[in-house]
Amino acid sequence: MMTAADKGLMVCRTCGALCRRVRSISQTRCPRCFDAVRFRKRDSIGRTWAFLIAALILYIPANVLPVTESHTLFGTQRDTIMSGIVLFWTTGSPFIAAVIFAASVMIPILKCIALALLAITAQRRSRWRPQQRAKLYRLIEWIGRWSMLDVFVVAIVVALVHLRSLATIHAGPGVAAFGAVVVLTMLASKSFDPRLIWDPVETNHDSRQPR
Repeated sequence: MMTAADKGLMVCRTCGALCRRVRSISQTRCPRCFDAVRFRKRDSIGRTWAFLIAALILYIPANVLPVTESHTLFGTQRDTIMSGIVLFWTTGSPFIAAVIFAASVMIPILKCIALALLAITAQRRSRWRPQQRAKLYRLIEWIGRWSMLDVFVVAIVVALVHLRSLATIHAGPGVAAFGAVVVLTMLASKSFDPRLIWDPVETNHDSRQPR
């Protein structure tokens, strides 16, 4: 089965332009955005696992440490992600609570599980459902842009409370930890090379071709 690589074609990962391979090293750049173009991502599996493990480690303090610290006349209150979800739910804002729960709890852990599945199957050169795994990777890439919703919610809450004179609220260390989780999962998805999904399939198909 003929592939784009066999024809000397490469896709720029920055602008998506289709480039033709040039033997000269000084000219292996995209003609549109002038970014470096390569056939494969270097050490894709190793980088993906490194970023993914770091994200899983930081996921614990992101949910345990307070994300907001409010100071009122009655004292200081520190809220974690879960306590903030419960607070919004009990105070008549179930939509905001659902958004924070989805963006802060469900999406990060599901994204980590999906990336781990892609990394394991690619590392084992599995031929299991390549089309579905490719769609899963594109879904992860699309979800990545919405992973900072809860950080935006914290910023909005801080701004709204600062408009009043009865209380002050500041972002806690949990926001920094969660922001690191989001960045690390995005780096993990960017490090994964989706072409690894199709390598075993193409190898198996080529081995069946008549000589």
